[in-house]
Amino acid sequence: MKRMHLVSAVVAVAVLAVGASAFAQDVTKYVRYEHDGATSYGVLEGETIHQLSGSVFESPERTGATVALADVTLLPPSEPKKVVAAGLNYRSHLGGAQPAEYPGLFDKHATSLIGHEAEITYYEDATNLHFEGEMVLIIGKVTRNVSVEDAPDHIFAVAPGNDISERVWQSNDLQWFRAKGADTFGPVGPVMARGVDYNDLLLQTRVNGQVMQSQRTRDLLFDSAYLVSYASRYVTLEPGDMIFTGTPGATSAMQPGDVVEIELENVGVLRNTIGPKGGRPTNEQ
Repeated sequence: MKRMHLVSAVVAVAVLAVGASAFAQDVTKYVRYEHDGATSYGVLEGETIHQLSGSVFESPERTGATVALADVTLLPPSEPKKVVAAGLNYRSHLGGAQPAEYPGLFDKHATSLIGHEAEITYYEDATNLHFEGEMVLIIGKVTRNVSVEDAPDHIFAVAPGNDISERVWQSNDLQWFRAKGADTFGPVGPVMARGVDYNDLLLQTRVNGQVMQSQRTRDLLFDSAYLVSYASRYVTLEPGDMIFTGTPGATSAMQPGDVVEIELENVGVLRNTIGPKGGRPTNEQ
């Protein structure tokens, strides 16, 4: 949790009186959505989306137009050129192995991304499809060889994500090109939240309502700032790029029709359904 500065008795009483709701006002939830054939960014307040103009990463302005959340299709919250992911980044996911000396990073294809409530494809030749609930970092500015100390200034927001993994493909293939990068294997959303303490959020995965994973992001072996700094030594990160930070605990196989939810505390709940065996992906971007 963030360390509080000393304040006067009057201010301290006021803070205690309003409670957590005061801090919630500092959190901005951005969405990317499709409505009437047009794609826009907006700020979500309650059940209303306030449309934005200009770059969402550079002082966007409200247009004055609003739309009900129920009337839009939510898309992945940004349009990354690169999607980087960290493997084995919680001790609980190591299966007794020792942590690595440096992050194990890999690429997910940007075309793997789908939004909230979009269907995850169960390919005809897939047999062992697993969930991996994760916190996703959204980069807000060009990031090249940034220090750990400066990295937080480059993290625009965070979102719930699901690093869908086909374990047989993952074991058999030379690269994880299809095992983690196939179309629809990267659900992210429903929002990206700015202003949350992403270093200490509860991350939970539920399948058909049953909690399957539950851990706080403070338990990351390589924290968010380190991941951004490390990745930027070798790859230039750009506004909208995503970093999946890793999944905790154990994962297990999902079946067609299963509903998987990834909840990130103070951010939102990402919900997707596993499609029928042999289904074909649709482009939700």
